Amino acid sequence: MKKALADALEARGYNTLTPVQEAVLDPQLDGVDMLVSAQTGSGKTLGFGLAIAPTLLGTAESFAQAGPPLALIIAPTRELAMQVKRELSWLYEKAGAVLASTVGGMDMRDERRSLDRGAHIVVSTPGRLRDHIARGSIDLSEIRAVVLDEADEMLDLGFREDLEFILGECPEARQTLLFSATVPAAIAKLAESYQQDAVRVATVNPKEQHADIEYTALEVGPRDGENAIINVLRFHEAPNAIVFCNTRAMVNRLTTRLSNRGFSVVALSGELSQAERTHALQAMRDGRARVCVATDVAARGIDLPNLDLVIHAELPTGSDTLLHRSGRTGRAGRKGVSALIVPPAAKKKAQRLLGWAKLSSTWAPAPGADEVREKDRERLLADPAWFEDISESESPTVVELTARFSPEQLAAAYLRLKAERQTAPEDLSDIKSAPPEKARQEFGPSVWFAIQGGRQAHQDPRRLLPMLCKVGGLTRDDIGAIRIRDDESFFQIAEARAEGFVKSLGSDMVGEDGLTIRRSDAPPAQGYTPGGKPGGGYKGNKPRGDTPQGERPAWKDKKEGAGKPEHPNAKPRKPHFDRPEGVVEDYKRPSKPGGKPSGKPGKPGAKPYQGKPGGKPAFKGKGPKPGGAPATAKPNSKKNKARAAAKKD
Repeated sequence: MKKALADALEARGYNTLTPVQEAVLDPQLDGVDMLVSAQTGSGKTLGFGLAIAPTLLGTAESFAQAGPPLALIIAPTRELAMQVKRELSWLYEKAGAVLASTVGGMDMRDERRSLDRGAHIVVSTPGRLRDHIARGSIDLSEIRAVVLDEADEMLDLGFREDLEFILGECPEARQTLLFSATVPAAIAKLAESYQQDAVRVATVNPKEQHADIEYTALEVGPRDGENAIINVLRFHEAPNAIVFCNTRAMVNRLTTRLSNRGFSVVALSGELSQAERTHALQAMRDGRARVCVATDVAARGIDLPNLDLVIHAELPTGSDTLLHRSGRTGRAGRKGVSALIVPPAAKKKAQRLLGWAKLSSTWAPAPGADEVREKDRERLLADPAWFEDISESESPTVVELTARFSPEQLAAAYLRLKAERQTAPEDLSDIKSAPPEKARQEFGPSVWFAIQGGRQAHQDPRRLLPMLCKVGGLTRDDIGAIRIRDDESFFQIAEARAEGFVKSLGSDMVGEDGLTIRRSDAPPAQGYTPGGKPGGGYKGNKPRGDTPQGERPAWKDKKEGAGKPEHPNAKPRKPHFDRPEGVVEDYKRPSKPGGKPSGKPGKPGAKPYQGKPGGKPAFKGKGPKPGGAPATAKPNSKKNKARAAAKKD
């Protein structure tokens, strides 16, 4: 390792290297093409920064004056590119390296001027770098090393053509390094095409991924997702946390909700400008913001200090995205928590994602309000401030407070002041108490009652149920089926509660609005009830009119209209035409009275068409006319008209 780089690592407090950094620093790999796969947060940026140093510096310890770039570092997103530039800046600072960046969202004129001044290392996004190459504003003739960071993500984002164009413009005699969390077939094909005798370096344990990250799947009610996110943030009280969403709309909604609840929160999504995204990340690094709500644009390569918590507000679309989201925490040996918010409808999807990613997780209900308060109490009692000595500046105030107030008053005031600075946790519904969805069981022994008013009186089960509970002292579980008929409505009451129901109504058996209630001797008849839902088992066609079921006319009778009362204002029907008896073949319907004669030859009484009075004579075919046009001429052609006009003249 070059001395300038070793000094930079020591100044930053790096006493040991990660496995991927040690692997790429093998002396046998100096100047060799490498295909490196390592899990997110394993120190890949410093890894390829150290790996290309021998190629860029050679035997020298520092760089010469900057000119055309010597190395290209290509990253999929703006944020990752800027982060890589920051990391390499301090790593190569003592070696005298000049770095430049070309990323989307920045002014191309400033980037062009920076390239004209010269740079040893250029960090870029694929699309912007291709634009500079096409415009001739970057000289790639001196390139010695090319690094593709998060290569699998760049292919997923559709940058394959850009990468192939860029690699095709670089000199063939170069070192090419591909760093990727996974190595799918597309990455292997790209490596085969643009690398020479690449060495495969793998530091990912396929059986144990993200060992420093604790995965928890938190089950919540269908409508408790956002409340659960608030409780998870309060439960962990992480210095930095990221909440991942699938859409920009969800990012905006959740950012507003958390901001209203008192969280210091920033948003990060593709609809923001580059300046806004940079300011949001800087606010997280400075401590001015504690929560970042982001889409997957932040799932790749973003490294935030003290990021101990990742919350998946919405489940990702694939296992790779789950790994990259979660990889924002648990970086470089630190511990972290990745929490999945799992409503009932998404439980199977969460299980599939965890299985595909080969991850083991703890399944538990989301922390409720009581659990958050208990966690606050534990943090309060374990706070080291209790054991620190009283400073001289604090001593007068401490003496005054202890003299004026009792210990109980001081403790209560401290708790109240602390609670004002924290948002209150949310009460969540108990998902364990909700029974699983299954077919309704038999109601059991019951008594049927009937109440005055049915469909014609606009009676409705949604209005009838609370009224019965109120006047009869019942609960919803005491009432079984409710069936609405035209004049009356029937309802079923558990046999054990029937007598109490009658006593509650009194001797008059009158409910609200003066509606009388009576005990029914039998359940209402099953069958279709006109104008409403089926009242029972009958699922056939609706009976028409007053015809009882089973006595409906046969299809032939229905066709002739039998069984239907004639409307008083109905027009008389036209007689249906029937074939005369004994005629089987070649019978044709007679002409209508006063209708046009058929005119077909062979018919008795048929006359040839005579034409309209004063009109043109009927056309008699294409045969020759005396003194007229040839047989092939059309009767109304222009030649015929001209010949007729000449003949008249």
